[in-house]
Amino acid sequence: MTQMEQARRGKITEEMRYVAAVEGVDAEELRRRIAAGTAIIPRNIHHEFNPIGIGRGLSTKVNANIGTSGHHQQLHEELEKLRTAIQFGAEMVMDLSTGEGLDGVRRAILDRCSVVLGTVPIYQAVADRGSVFDMSADDLFGVIEQHAADGVDFVTVHCGVTREAVRRVDSDGRIAGIVSRGGSMLASWIARTGEENPLLTQYDRLLDIAFEHDMTLSLGDGIRPGATGDATDAAQITELLTLGELTRRAQARSVQVMIEGPGHVPIDQIEANVQLQKRICRGAPFYVLGPLTSDIGAGYDHITGAIGGAVASAAGADVLCYLTPAEHLRLPTIEDVRDGVIATKIAAHSGDLAKGVAGARERDDQMSVYRKKLDWEGQYRLALDPEKARELRLISEDYDKAVCTMCGTLCSMALENTRHRIGEVLTAPPDASTHAPVRVGSPAYRKSAGI
Repeated sequence: MTQMEQARRGKITEEMRYVAAVEGVDAEELRRRIAAGTAIIPRNIHHEFNPIGIGRGLSTKVNANIGTSGHHQQLHEELEKLRTAIQFGAEMVMDLSTGEGLDGVRRAILDRCSVVLGTVPIYQAVADRGSVFDMSADDLFGVIEQHAADGVDFVTVHCGVTREAVRRVDSDGRIAGIVSRGGSMLASWIARTGEENPLLTQYDRLLDIAFEHDMTLSLGDGIRPGATGDATDAAQITELLTLGELTRRAQARSVQVMIEGPGHVPIDQIEANVQLQKRICRGAPFYVLGPLTSDIGAGYDHITGAIGGAVASAAGADVLCYLTPAEHLRLPTIEDVRDGVIATKIAAHSGDLAKGVAGARERDDQMSVYRKKLDWEGQYRLALDPEKARELRLISEDYDKAVCTMCGTLCSMALENTRHRIGEVLTAPPDASTHAPVRVGSPAYRKSAGI
């Protein structure tokens, strides 16, 4: 049985207990959310790792994309990116590999993946056939079945790329058209065959595969806007309405589902996009790709995406897909992966503070206590990137002093600490030997105040 079916039968699984303990929530309440489809535990029955929860009342998760390319096929690099992404806090990883030997690449990544792993099966279905125009529906479903059997925890399936949605893209005069790789493949397939999207027409076949392996369906936004000027247009909403109906059908089958959201959205439209998805898709977890709040951040899109991600998380998004500095430019390096994960973790945590997620405020408050005490080791421990924090301090002249080179002797925290010590001295009882009060400025006073 899937996690969702067991939840509906009133059973709290070991996975639910583990997630509830990690998240600091009541296990019975988590079970109810999973039964309702507002929370999920994506964990294929063939993939062993500590389960991770996604959805209502849980911390915002971060996904990192890795994968080989037909133009740069170096598996060892992708395995190091996997290690780096997990080290710096990604709770989900997607293998977006293209090129050759994709079964071997996926299985090597799965063997080393201790977090949720997702794939986009149409990439392999097209690669195996050599062209999207030579791919059949059976080819696509055969690859989906293989990914499920191997242990992939969730698959992105672009079921909402319908003939009507594609027509709206063409008629609405979009700036960037269809930017989703899987979405463009299916749109091309529809144009060549004249048939409807097989992921839609054979959706029950997809549900059967997902149910058998408890593989979560990530209903992909193949019509997502790839330019801020295209955001929240009729084509995007047409696809979302289809995904809302498919969410209902998946949940009725006890198949766990989440919804992928837009990529490029002006900052003033992000909250509305989140609210629309939650309303139309019955509160299913929302997985946003950024979103990027501007189109001109080339080289710095990890920052552009983090800005949008923080707003989206605060508004109720449940997963943020990272962007790296290399987005739109090239395949990311290992350093790009680290920078992308950290920027997105900051965005996710910022959203968690706004949502009141358990433990988020406490961590920030403790960091502030360490800063007040000038406790550098404590600050390193709580930092999202302890190595970076320590490295930056160690290359300064004041690395072995209480203060730092930003303020030096004018450090506000040092002055505050001294002020409080002075206050303690002034309010202390008289000297025990002379019964006389300690005089301000005297050696005894200076010794007591630590100055």
